[in-house]
Amino acid sequence: MARKTTTRSATAESRTANILLFILLAVGSVIMLAPLLWMLSTSLKTKAEVFALPPVWIPEVPQWDTYTRMWSEAPILTGFRNSLIVALSVTIVGSVTSSLAAFALAKMRLPGKNAIFIGLLAGLMIPYPMIMIPQFVMFSKLHWVDTLLPLIVPLLFGNIVMIFFLRQYLESVPDSLIEAAKIDGANYLTVFRVMILPMIRPAIAAQFILWFMTVWNDYLAPTIYLNTPSKQTLQVVIANLNTEFATQRDYPLIMGASAIALLPILIVYVIFQRQIVESIALTGSKS
Repeated sequence: MARKTTTRSATAESRTANILLFILLAVGSVIMLAPLLWMLSTSLKTKAEVFALPPVWIPEVPQWDTYTRMWSEAPILTGFRNSLIVALSVTIVGSVTSSLAAFALAKMRLPGKNAIFIGLLAGLMIPYPMIMIPQFVMFSKLHWVDTLLPLIVPLLFGNIVMIFFLRQYLESVPDSLIEAAKIDGANYLTVFRVMILPMIRPAIAAQFILWFMTVWNDYLAPTIYLNTPSKQTLQVVIANLNTEFATQRDYPLIMGASAIALLPILIVYVIFQRQIVESIALTGSKS
């Protein structure tokens, strides 16, 4: 009888804890989603509704023309195109080079590879403002200023964070598998393509979306190197909209452009969602 009472008490406590946890997570999700919902709502409001008190969450007559007006009143399309060029070229090519570098540092017999890896990690400790001016001078001498090249070329050779993550991921792969493949006549590129790449694909997907978000949302570097409106990325275009239209109180246009800027990140996340979940599950099972 005492055991049944104890079991019921434990079950009740567990149920109460689950309810409290659910409430806490629900409140947290509402707090995190509120700015996004407010942005979408503001993009469909009139200028009067934006400044109305009490605040108007749902516009009386949604102004869908905001999403058509932005393309003609601001260089949203060119900014969108430039951001896609930078983000896709950097993340696709950079993911390949990062994967190859991680494989080389983890499984190939290279002299001084540990020193090379530590040197790469040491680069993370250097703040960007310290190298910002020397980089600008270098790219200026190469006549790359006001082009997309300074945003693309340096990152094509890999991402230190991605290399570190994939190298640690590959440490769990037995060296005997690679040695067996080499005995069978496979070279390192074949081993990487046939054996290693399928293993680390979930990890690459997880790092890909994080890197894509970073490059897509980058504002500082495009502000430094891009001057011509037709060559600016979307984040710089939106910032210019904020300067230009905020004085006119055209906040619906700014919020509409911001909503458009979110679409590629959402699309990339939906595409790689399954691989990201697999990566988290595999990481948890190895820890």
